[in-house]
Amino acid sequence: MQLYQLFLQHPVICTDSRNCPLGSLFFALKGENFNANAFALSALENGCSYAVVDQAEFVIDDRFILVNNVLETLQQLATYHRKQVGTRIIGITGTNGKTTTKELIASVLSEKFNILYTQGNLNNHIGVPLTLLQLKPEHQIAVVEMGANHPGEIKTLSEIACPDYGIITNVGKAHLEGFGSFKCVKTSKAELYEYIFAHGKAIFINKDNEDLVEMATKAGFEIDRGNVRDYSLDPENWVCYIYGQVTSCSPFLKMECTIDLFDKFKVNTKLIGAYNAENVLASVAIGEYFGLDKKTIKKGLEKYLPQNNRSQLTDTKHNKLIVDAYNANPTSMRAAILNFVQMEVEPKTLILGDMLELGEQSDAEHQNIVDLLQQNQFENVLLVGKDFKKTQNSYSCFEDVSALISYLESHPVRKNYILIKGSRGIKLEKIVSKF
Repeated sequence: MQLYQLFLQHPVICTDSRNCPLGSLFFALKGENFNANAFALSALENGCSYAVVDQAEFVIDDRFILVNNVLETLQQLATYHRKQVGTRIIGITGTNGKTTTKELIASVLSEKFNILYTQGNLNNHIGVPLTLLQLKPEHQIAVVEMGANHPGEIKTLSEIACPDYGIITNVGKAHLEGFGSFKCVKTSKAELYEYIFAHGKAIFINKDNEDLVEMATKAGFEIDRGNVRDYSLDPENWVCYIYGQVTSCSPFLKMECTIDLFDKFKVNTKLIGAYNAENVLASVAIGEYFGLDKKTIKKGLEKYLPQNNRSQLTDTKHNKLIVDAYNANPTSMRAAILNFVQMEVEPKTLILGDMLELGEQSDAEHQNIVDLLQQNQFENVLLVGKDFKKTQNSYSCFEDVSALISYLESHPVRKNYILIKGSRGIKLEKIVSKF
């Protein structure tokens, strides 16, 4: 493969003609509002050695490589490279927690192995190939995150990444605008189980989650067999190979974990929220599977520090903030609120932003969240976004984050524990500086 030989000589991939590392390969991808074929020459002038294009009129000299479809070529190159390198790959997807779980797994496994893992949210049909093309022979394990908002996408990403192992963190009501229904969410996420059953070696599963157990069983797995490593937080499942209990969550999550009934150890994480307990256990299960002892697993878990507005605790001059403004859907919003209920701190303020991409179910799901707030007798609540503004409630509602900022400037909040959660598109991170 001529292109693969060029890639080995120029192993840095570029998709932005404005940022072209010297000697890199430019892939002229197309989007809804742009055609990067038109920028291929600029990419070469800015430092790239070759440009992969799929429109002949842009080919000027032998530095241009003409293919039928640039995106498909990028994906095929990534798959071919993944197979040539042979690194063991763990594929991870799920409605909530997949990024945190991915980073916890990487933190644990990096105590023993040379690890590559998905950076940021490069988890789609472009991001997954770009991650795979960073693989080097020295990488022993790669943790590849796979995101989806339409049916069939996990199947496609699995066929690109060819994972040996798989984990689905959970399934919930998210991206319903694209999936159409919760049933379709389950069917789509289960495509990872189906790929692993047909081609891989093992899956890791939360035995407490009836949806995941059902999905794995339909894919062909038997839960108590060797190719299924399960974990549990349910006292009724205490005989599970990996079992855990939450011992404290005020505010940081502390747990006692047990491997194979008797091998116990305590973990003091820097994570906020009891809902992260299953993410911790998933990391324990995977670490143990790959031969790490409990002391090493504990070290990897305790050194992990969440970033990018994901369940972070921030101490400001006037308040303590729990910032979870990276994403939100009904499942994660409910979990964050109920965890805030359990935290033994006062006084509390909630600032919640709209949950996006819920389609026809948006009105009902936002009302459900407001009802949950009222059931738990929260008084200090500020709601942001057009969807929350349509709900029946007695709270202060704001059209957008700019309106909220104006309010906070004249009504400052002081000496509170403040939960800030909403979809990324609401941009609640902009208000952090106001506290």
